[in-house]
Amino acid sequence: MIQFVFSRLLYGCLVLFGAVIVVFFIFNVLPGDPVSMMAGQRTDVSTREAITKDLGLDRPLPEQLLMYLNDLSPLSCHESNIENEKKYAYKKLFSYGTQISYGTQKVFVAKYPYMRRSFQTNKKVNEIIVENMEGTFWLATAAMLFATFFGILFGVIASLRQNSILDHTMVTISVFGISAPPFVMGALIAMVFGYYLSDYTGLNSSGQLWEYGIDGKELVLKNIILPAITLGLRPLSIIVQLTRSAMLDVLSQDYIRTARAKGLRYFAIVVKHALKNALNPVITAVSGWLASLMAGAFFIEKVFNWKGIGSVTIDAVYKLDFPVVMGTTLFVAFVFIIINIFVDILYATVDPRVRLK
Repeated sequence: MIQFVFSRLLYGCLVLFGAVIVVFFIFNVLPGDPVSMMAGQRTDVSTREAITKDLGLDRPLPEQLLMYLNDLSPLSCHESNIENEKKYAYKKLFSYGTQISYGTQKVFVAKYPYMRRSFQTNKKVNEIIVENMEGTFWLATAAMLFATFFGILFGVIASLRQNSILDHTMVTISVFGISAPPFVMGALIAMVFGYYLSDYTGLNSSGQLWEYGIDGKELVLKNIILPAITLGLRPLSIIVQLTRSAMLDVLSQDYIRTARAKGLRYFAIVVKHALKNALNPVITAVSGWLASLMAGAFFIEKVFNWKGIGSVTIDAVYKLDFPVVMGTTLFVAFVFIIINIFVDILYATVDPRVRLK
């Protein structure tokens, strides 16, 4: 188990390294002046030169990439001075040399990955991600729980009533759910249930998980219902079809017929024997969609005015705030890697035929 997790983490680091290179070079060929964004159009020359030096924009592109990788790495090398201590908030491990011309000592340090600062707000990208991660996490979790529970339930019902009107209805609705664009469904659901029928549903077309009132910060769970349902429609539709297909395949196996012949209860056959062995493709779908939803439900968050990583990323794209976009993109890649490792471990737990080795 430990060897498997270590090997997958190493593979994940290589994937993350490739994502860093691709993202870095893409955003460095796009138009825009980072110095003017950070300092303003009418700043003095010395300030512009200081910002240019800090970002490494006066160096060749390969050196800028090495600087960015050094900033992202939790173990990195820096000059030992007050500015770097404040900038990186690092913990010194050991010193390894001295620059003769400047008299500055080099240090090998441990720190949190430094994703630079926003061009617009001059705020650390790490802090921006942490502040907005909670909203996206709870929205993605609620949507995935909704999609998983009802997707498996409807898929099992459809498989047990194969070729019936109920089966055809569920398949047709699931096809529509896969085909409908999320931003279209979001606008329709927000308009119908959050505006026209709001007096009956009691739901809002926009809102946050936490709202500030007279009594201070309040948790408003009803605001997550509509965006979670909208976000969960497409994965729900996919899970319905995957569960139905897998259940039909498992129910035709010899061991299911043997269990029936032995006189086992129908409920035990379906739940304990058939459903458990049919969950592998469902787990794959759930893991992939959860990673995608955690990456930021971009359009859904904008439609429902939900504070999360998706809305922050879209705003950063509009404003050409490259560090924020790069940081959220790398966060997405990291989430995918961690969830995929977790899913591989879950495979072996659910299905005894799968072994990590």
